Amino acid sequence: MSFVERSREFCYVDPESNFTLDYAGMKVEKSDFAAMSDKFAAAAVEMKKIEAGEIKNIDEKRKVTHFTDRIAYAGSPFFAEVEAFAEKVRSGEIKGSTGKKFDAVVVNGIGGSALGPQLMQFAINGPYWNELSDEQRRGYLKIYFLDNTDSAELVDLLNVMDMESTLHLVVSKSGGTQETKNNMIVMNDLYRAAGLDFARHAAAVTMKGSELDKFARSSNFLAVFEMAESIGGRTSETSIVGHVPAALTGVDFAAFLKGACHMDELTRSENYCENPAMLLSALWYIAGKGKGDRNMVIVPYSDRLVLLSRYLQQLVMESLGKELDRNGNVVHQGLNVFGNKGGTDAHAFIQQLNDGRDDLFVTFIEILKDAGRYPVTDGFVIGDYLHGFRVGLSDALRGKGRQVINIQLEKLGVYELGMIIALYERAVALYAEYININAFHQPGVQAYKLAAKSILKTQSEFMAAAEKISGFEGDAAEIAAKAGMPDKVLEIAGLLDKAAANCDCVQRCYDEKKGGFVYRIK
Repeated sequence: MSFVERSREFCYVDPESNFTLDYAGMKVEKSDFAAMSDKFAAAAVEMKKIEAGEIKNIDEKRKVTHFTDRIAYAGSPFFAEVEAFAEKVRSGEIKGSTGKKFDAVVVNGIGGSALGPQLMQFAINGPYWNELSDEQRRGYLKIYFLDNTDSAELVDLLNVMDMESTLHLVVSKSGGTQETKNNMIVMNDLYRAAGLDFARHAAAVTMKGSELDKFARSSNFLAVFEMAESIGGRTSETSIVGHVPAALTGVDFAAFLKGACHMDELTRSENYCENPAMLLSALWYIAGKGKGDRNMVIVPYSDRLVLLSRYLQQLVMESLGKELDRNGNVVHQGLNVFGNKGGTDAHAFIQQLNDGRDDLFVTFIEILKDAGRYPVTDGFVIGDYLHGFRVGLSDALRGKGRQVINIQLEKLGVYELGMIIALYERAVALYAEYININAFHQPGVQAYKLAAKSILKTQSEFMAAAEKISGFEGDAAEIAAKAGMPDKVLEIAGLLDKAAANCDCVQRCYDEKKGGFVYRIK
């Protein structure tokens, strides 16, 4: 079979949107899909169970409703409530505590609470949205993100933030997520110090009855929006979590939902040939031998989709990176995801993709419609070169025996972004069924949170022993022993290093004889 024939045979096209999934560049044959027929049938049954409302997150005893909730969401009172709030903010009907119209929103959230809205804003409003005038933004807000517990992030924000005209959107499902909570506490204190009422500048998205829900309501936040317990953070972009930031920045969220629901319709088919998510997940499975033996490289040929690989890192890796299967067997499953943007990638990591280890498959995502038609030379416009680079690189990789998937969309808008997100959400859920894992919990994430709490407990105990070590000088082992914590040498060394960089109470210098730092406690 010639490659032209193979491209016709191994290609899915949605006639309504012209979405195209070309997998002729993958090392698969019809027999490989036939061998998965039992897995396809079983996975289709499980997808129906998800949408019928059965508990699929068995470890946390939760339903999984992101596929179905978005069907009715656009016509719901919750949707109307968000749109009304955003319009009141845009028009100036809702103002800050000093009467200034809101000019910016800070989204304070982590993981899915930030990655989805960040992807949406970059893809739809573009990277320079905040530099547009209020008129150019049609009164909608500039947008900033706090998505870590890093003081540098806060400093950078405070350098550009006008407290009086900034709305703070705190997003946390449980309300107890420490990174988000830390940022809210600091911001609340900063507003109080400035003589301002933080609550008159704040709104929240959280689960009913959560710690954040109780605090926001008791503090009289401007608005509190309810998040469903059955939607996980990494699959929350089509829910109220994605809607509130989008509405505040003028994004047509209804069209976004329409695109996602259209892809959901396509991916409900039980016939793998007619189901792009089933095809995509099967390609992952076959390429990686069901064990994730190949890295997933995401290369969108669109600057505005540069954050897609980061978004998919969380969606794919947090969902599929599991130690145990649903029967309790140790399986150590997962798919590594990394990526860049097309064009730029040729000057970044394509050298390795082309000549290095053959442990990957590449997914190119091309947007056919140019944002602008700018002539360059000999009748070519700038977008012609980007297309040529994509085709040339795809051909070069295939020539080296590397595996390639090509996805095409006619244009990039909210509808198309909804399709992409829904496609990968369904592909992840299907792949999890093939390998018999729970895609909807994250025990590894909980493990690191518990470990972090242990370090903070050690810090508290060490601070309580301050009198014992005041004026003492020695290495970490000597100081740990002096403090009565000889089994915490490495932890205390880290705390001392941090303290030495941030306050005068600890000094340190490197001792070549000891081969490490010596600390002096004031």
